[in-house]
Amino acid sequence: MTTVLEGTAVVEGHGEGRALVSRSPLSFMLGVDTDSGAIMEEGHEHEGESIAGRVLVYPHAKGSSGDCLRLWRCKNNGVAPVAIINRTADCVHVQGAIVADIPMVCNLNQDPLEAIRSGDLVRVEGGTVTVVTEE
Repeated sequence: MTTVLEGTAVVEGHGEGRALVSRSPLSFMLGVDTDSGAIMEEGHEHEGESIAGRVLVYPHAKGSSGDCLRLWRCKNNGVAPVAIINRTADCVHVQGAIVADIPMVCNLNQDPLEAIRSGDLVRVEGGTVTVVTEE
C-alpha cells in the first residue's frame, strides 16, 4: 500500500530509505553515537539501533544547541539519516539538517508517527513524503 503525505519542506532535498519511527523526542547530543549512528540514550525505545541510512521519524527535538554539530558529525562520518520527518521542527535540528544537507519535513497533513511504521520504505522529495507499507 502506498500513502502520500504532504508537509512543509524545511530543508529541501531527496532521501529514500527504511523508516525508523520513534515516539520519543530525540537528542543527537546525548542520544546518538556520531561514530556508529547508534542510538545510545539509555531506555530509548530504539536504544542500540542505527539511524544510518534511515528516514528518521520523531515528534520533535530534545536536547541542546550541540545537536546541530552532532548531526553534522553523523553526516561527516557516513552514519546520518537520509531524511528527517518531524511533527514540528526545532530550530537547532533544522540548523543541523541544513549544514549536513539532510532533507527535513514537518507539519504533514497526517501525523507521521501514525502514518509511518518502522521498516516502511519512505521517499522524501521536497514536502512530499511517499510511504510504501508492505502488507
